[in-house]
Amino acid sequence: MATALPSPTRDWQMRWYQLVRSMARIHSPGGEEQLLDWLLRPGEARVLAFVNAHAMNMAAESEPFYQSLMSADLVVRDGIGVSLLMQLLNQPPGQNLNGTDLIPRLLARANGLGIALFGTSEPWLARAQQVVRERLSPASPCVALNGFLPLDDYIRLAAQCRPRVIVLGMGMPRQEEVALALRGALGGPCLIVCGGAILDFLGGKVTRAPRWMRRSGLEWAYRLGREPRRLWQRYVRGNPVFLRRAFAMVQRSIRRGWPAVA
Repeated sequence: MATALPSPTRDWQMRWYQLVRSMARIHSPGGEEQLLDWLLRPGEARVLAFVNAHAMNMAAESEPFYQSLMSADLVVRDGIGVSLLMQLLNQPPGQNLNGTDLIPRLLARANGLGIALFGTSEPWLARAQQVVRERLSPASPCVALNGFLPLDDYIRLAAQCRPRVIVLGMGMPRQEEVALALRGALGGPCLIVCGGAILDFLGGKVTRAPRWMRRSGLEWAYRLGREPRRLWQRYVRGNPVFLRRAFAMVQRSIRRGWPAVA
């Protein structure tokens, strides 16, 4: 008889196990194109969430955040850390679907559909809205609200404008909480994207790493060098914690004989 698995609500390693198992895997450029098409044809409100090493650490420490990720309609891998975890668990990680690259492609493909940008602050929000209107989705109506308002303000504007794509740039865990609230309130066809710092990137507040660093999985080091005070906790302290947890999870997986992740 198989040994019963412990409740994920009391066990961070089981939270990680469930998150890894739930992540969508894309293994080819063609698969990524199909994913973008599927995301933009929602029959109802859907939530897209990205999970990186920082999110995994937060899920280990916060059951509510873990539950919000597991409640998303689609969860995808973002970054080299989660890829390493998957490989340690003998799982194919698939393509890296980081939001900084995927979301602009998604917005360009959504040209002509209504778009809402909720997050960051001025002047970065206005600049991000300008990039969407002039470069990414010139045929789309685009509304925006900063990321420091009460939840009801986002629900009210979204209900009024009925955008087909909502990009949240509020950071974890607030954007995931707002995403689920919007999904419950709107109901109609709409894609809600948990976008992290994407509005800061589009608005020019944060710059991208050189292409060779992105290809090598070192964009985190570039961002740390640019914003050491804000990102010190996430990367300098968080990355070693993530690695310790990853190796502990692998050891437990081998010892307990957990079933393979699908």
